[in-house]
Amino acid sequence: MRTLSSLLFAVLTSLSAAAYAAPVSMPATGTPPAAVMGTKVNLNTADAETLRRELSGIGDAKAQAIVAHREAHGKFASVDEMLEVTGIGKSLLDRNIEKLTVE
Repeated sequence: MRTLSSLLFAVLTSLSAAAYAAPVSMPATGTPPAAVMGTKVNLNTADAETLRRELSGIGDAKAQAIVAHREAHGKFASVDEMLEVTGIGKSLLDRNIEKLTVE
């Protein structure tokens, strides 16, 4: 009987500890599907918030400019086309090129 009590105590203790564990971080619900693919950001599907959050040196204005350019000119055919966006220069593109994709 004592062994059963010890086992029950151990199970209840572990369940209690699990209830207080740190919550698992989940992606923002506003992130469009396929906007962030693994560790890469898809320039053709990411919204401004995703671009701002995931890319270095991209604030609200530049993120909005990327989305506006895509809406006005269609999908990006290559990551290098980001240079056509007003306010995006080569150094900013070079800083983020490993994080970007187009699909």
